[in-house]
Formats: sequence, C-alpha cells, structure tokens
Amino acid sequence: MATPTVGRQAALEALARVREGELADRALDAAAHGLEARERAWTQELVYGTFRLRGRIDYLLGRLARDGVESLDPDVLDVLRLGAYQLLEMGSVPPYAAVSQSVDLVRMAGVPRAAGLVNGILQNLQRRREHISFPDARADGAGYLTTWGSHPRWLVERWMERFGPEQALALVEANNRRPELFIRPLGVSVDEAAARLRAAEIEAVRVGWSPDSLRIETPGTASEALAAVPAVVQDPAAALVVRYADVPAGATVLDLAAAPGGKAMGLADGAGRVAAADLSRRRVRRVTENARRVGWDDRIGVVVADGRMPPFRPADAVLLDAPCTGTGTLRRHPDGRWRVTPDDLAALTRLQDELLAAAAECVRPGGLLIYSTCSLEREENEVRVESFLAANPGWRVDATEAAPAEVRDAAGYLCVLPQAQGADGAFAARLRRPA
Repeated sequence: MATPTVGRQAALEALARVREGELADRALDAAAHGLEARERAWTQELVYGTFRLRGRIDYLLGRLARDGVESLDPDVLDVLRLGAYQLLEMGSVPPYAAVSQSVDLVRMAGVPRAAGLVNGILQNLQRRREHISFPDARADGAGYLTTWGSHPRWLVERWMERFGPEQALALVEANNRRPELFIRPLGVSVDEAAARLRAAEIEAVRVGWSPDSLRIETPGTASEALAAVPAVVQDPAAALVVRYADVPAGATVLDLAAAPGGKAMGLADGAGRVAAADLSRRRVRRVTENARRVGWDDRIGVVVADGRMPPFRPADAVLLDAPCTGTGTLRRHPDGRWRVTPDDLAALTRLQDELLAAAAECVRPGGLLIYSTCSLEREENEVRVESFLAANPGWRVDATEAAPAEVRDAAGYLCVLPQAQGADGAFAARLRRPA
C-alpha cells in the first residue's frame, strides 16, 4: 500500500473532526499542524472546497453509488468527497493521482474493504461527470440550488421566498466563490497603508463601498501585509459595522462579544477606551494577541464574561455583535451551511433577545447600542430589533450616514448582502437610549 500525501491525510482528519463537532478552521489548524506553508495552503483549498461543493459532490456520488451516499461509511464518504473535489476542481492534480491516492487513503483510514468501491466510483465520476444531469434551474429552482448550488434545501427555499429566484441564485453563486483577502488598517489612513504595502511589493486596492478596507491582490500575503502595516484581517462588511456605529471620538465603549477582536480594534481607533468581553477564554486570548500585535494593549481591556450578565458600568456606547447562524459568511466558512439548522435559528433568536436586554442595561442614558450580526435572516436582524424597540419605549433607531448609502436600507439599518456587494453579509442597527 502506498502512503497518501500528508496533505490528504490532514484533509481527511479535518473532515472527521468537523463530523465530531469542530468548526472547520479549528479542525484544519489541528490536522494540518506542522505542514509547510505550501502544503497547508493546498490542504486548506481541498478541505474548504470540499465543504463548499459538498452538495454538488454528493449529488454526483449518489448517481454512482449503488445504494446512494447515505449507505456509505462516513470515512469512506469523506474519502470520496475529497477525491471528487480533486477531480472536479483541482486541475493541478492528475486524475490518476486523485483516484489512486483516494484508494490509499481509504485503506489508511482502516476501511480497506472499500478500496475497490472508491476506485470504481471515482473512475466512473471521471468518465461520466459530463453526462450526469442536474435539476433544471427553471423547472426546479430549489432542486438546482440545492444540488448544483450546494446549499441545504431549507436555506435555499427561505432565500427564494425572500429575495426571489434570481437573487437567490446570485447569493448561492456568491457563497461558492473563494473569499478574497481584505485588511482594515489601524492607526493609519487607508491611503498611507496602501503606500506602505506597495513599498513592500504587495498590491492593494480600496473597496469603494467600504472606505476603511483594502483588498490584497498579491496572493498568499496575509502575514506579509500585517508585517508591513498595522491592521487586522477583516472582511469589508465587518469593517462597515464599525463605521456605521459612528461612535464619537473619546467615547467609552463596551464590546460584549468581541472575539477575535477586529471590531474592538476598529472602535479603539477612535474611541477613548474599549472594554472587550467574550464568554470563551480561548477566544479572549485571540483578542489580547491581536491588540498586542498592533501595540494597543493600553486601548483595549479584555475580560472573560457572559454577555447575558456583563460586569460593566454603563458606557457611552455598547456593541453587541451577537452569536448568530452566520448565513452571511458561508463563502468564508463553507462548513457552516451543513452545520446550521432551523432549530438553531429558533434557539439563537432567544439568546439574541437575552443579550440585547443585558446590553441595553450597559448603555448610559442618551448613549448608543449597536446590534450587529453576520446573518442574512430577518428573524435574527430586523425582527430582533423591532421586538427590542417594542419592549423598550423611548429607544429609537438613530440613523447615521457614516456608512455609504448603498449599504443602508430605508429603516436606517446597515445591510450588506453577498450577492450585492460581493463580500460577507452583515446587518447592524444603531439604537439610541433615551436621555
């Protein structure tokens, strides 16, 4: 038996870890620990790409496996998914290598009896993939977006009802693109940051609808970019939440769900002092590390705390970046589409109400509460804000023009959509407490 490459072994381990409940980024960090940079990048593309196209891959495999994918051993199915992604999307991998390495991988996984099955299905996929038809996009739009579009049917149906078939298709296509690399400079202007990056031979361009963001166009340069300019890696949608918040200079700010700290540092760029809290000690360490990296230890205080019972005196402004389904970040976290369920949506809305009520108690009279999520779902966004306002007379939406008009809706909310802006999705509401 030949030995599978270390990248493929790590990819299979990462998929197994996700099946056991880990998030893909943490699973990949653990499985690919110690790999050299090029091998790790290859492994990340294989893992994330497999999650991104899992629905399409499973549809194809289901046409080739005699009893469908549901009958397959989970390890065997993961090997087939990885092999299929290499055949379908990784042109640098010769088909014979994708097949033979998958056979070796299923043997290494302890299922040698499935070697012939894996070989046969992948060989058939390579020969027949152009002849397997998918549901027609016009006759069965939900079926098409579920299979070819590789999204859960319940999400697809929600989006088709809300946005219409064409916009739902555009959203699914946006989610299936590889995310670009963006940074948010700290303590320097965007133009100065771009100049410093050019001096370091890193090409960066401004994002028109997100004035605080730069898109890095030189491949594989996240660490080099952060070495050249004080910044955080942050999607423009997340950076816009800080701009939309429009917190007055010198204000005291609480960030009640702060990890990994990008928004806290954006707020600290203008505020007098930011107290950043998160329930997870591990995640709080990430906030501390990010603040220390840019030399802002004195601007951001970090504490482990439950946002439902925040141990703070009232502040001028409070940011609640609430836990959510994350349906606006499925291109960046493609495993999320297969993890989140309708039951999660119901449970999270209850938690969001609790967090909003607790956050409101931390706002001084006349102060600001900024509620944000990376969800596209109205139940987690507009409906939560409307419910809060109905239960708290005197509070109001305090619309701001700090964010560009194209990402603000008629109610004054921040609303970034992947199919419109080509970035992550984000929602925010700027609420004013009565004086």
